[in-house]
Amino acid sequence: MNILALIDGEHYPPVTRDALLSIKGNVATAVFMGGTEKIGSIEELTGYLDIPVYHADTKSISDIINIIITMCEKYNIQQVVDLSDEPVVNYVSRCLLASHLMKGGIQYKGSDFLFVPPPSLEILRFPSMMVIGTTKRVGKTAVSGYIARTLKGRGYAPCVVTMGRGGPAEPEIIRGDQIELTPTYLLQQADMGKHAASDHWENALTSRVITVGCRRCGGGMAGAPFTSNVVKGAEIANTLATDFVIMEGSGITLPPVHTDTCVVIVGAHQQMKFLSEYFGPFRILIADLAIVTMCEEPMASPEKVDAIAETIENINPGMKQAHCVFRPLPLGTIQGKKVALTTTAPPAVLNTTIVPYLEEHFDCTVVGSSPHLSNRPQLRKDLEEILPSADTLLTEVKASAIDVATRVAFKKGLDIVYMDNVPQIVGGNIKSLEDALVQKAREVSS
Repeated sequence: MNILALIDGEHYPPVTRDALLSIKGNVATAVFMGGTEKIGSIEELTGYLDIPVYHADTKSISDIINIIITMCEKYNIQQVVDLSDEPVVNYVSRCLLASHLMKGGIQYKGSDFLFVPPPSLEILRFPSMMVIGTTKRVGKTAVSGYIARTLKGRGYAPCVVTMGRGGPAEPEIIRGDQIELTPTYLLQQADMGKHAASDHWENALTSRVITVGCRRCGGGMAGAPFTSNVVKGAEIANTLATDFVIMEGSGITLPPVHTDTCVVIVGAHQQMKFLSEYFGPFRILIADLAIVTMCEEPMASPEKVDAIAETIENINPGMKQAHCVFRPLPLGTIQGKKVALTTTAPPAVLNTTIVPYLEEHFDCTVVGSSPHLSNRPQLRKDLEEILPSADTLLTEVKASAIDVATRVAFKKGLDIVYMDNVPQIVGGNIKSLEDALVQKAREVSS
């Protein structure tokens, strides 16, 4: 293993020399990170060492990281060992450095930590795209479905592979392009013990494409699942009637499968530090296109959206950004209906944005709504209150949409209509999200 060491001037040169000699592996080079407390000059330090030492002429962490990455490429480095310490490096700079190193497939090791790039196995035989998020509930499944529909409309035969926390023990193929996913059918699946509102069911229903449902448990700081059957799901995708595979992440966890391109979904409602610090930068660095969702009040002010755009640009300069909002699209007729609406949408936008949009664009009356699809006890209470005034249940296909919302509405004799969420551009440097996605697909398909 070729190793690059990070050293500083906060240690006496003999101490640094002996620490380097204790490292197991081929220490090919070192980068000086800064600090002058224990040395008179960098030349004094390098005189003690028998390896090339590089340094930046600035204290900018970005410049220092650029030198480290350049030296890693020059010396074919597999691991960076950090012998530096506060105040030269800190938690923020170390996470940023780890993000850049892991993007390049390089390990980052310190005295009590080891960051290893998430697994990225080259399995897929078809052109592929990964959809990941910087937190949960930013719309990954909605975007994956949108991508699948968009590519299908441009002549592709896409397949979506998901990895939900409620996915099946064995990868499950849903032929959304062939079967009709009715409420009765989905309830039958729920009665068989399946999570019929899992991501692969949602994608199959909303986009009418082939999906492969997988599961995962746990998620590391950089996105590796603790356990999953996604690799097996990707192998199954290789055998299906598809020509493009969309690998959908779960929460902030990444599919452990290499893809040709990557789209990152950023929630405008997130705390900024989770984008600019920790391992937010890693997810932005590995992406080729950023879709910022929920870009509207009260989820995020225009000033915050601008700050997010600047943060993304600073981390991954030149990457295209689409700033979007989601708008509901019923998959059946609700015109003239008295609608009970169940979603996972934040309460802040449910009554101020989503309900008025449905009533205006689909000529219905929303008699009651619940944002509690992911809270079964509260959802049941909400349904008891709002269903008596309704003749139709309109629901997203998430969380307890089938085993609770659909089941209760079905027993009460209501019509049941499922709903998609469609991204609409409101800003950024992309005019057409559809065209941008198709262009990415064509780039990796050629």
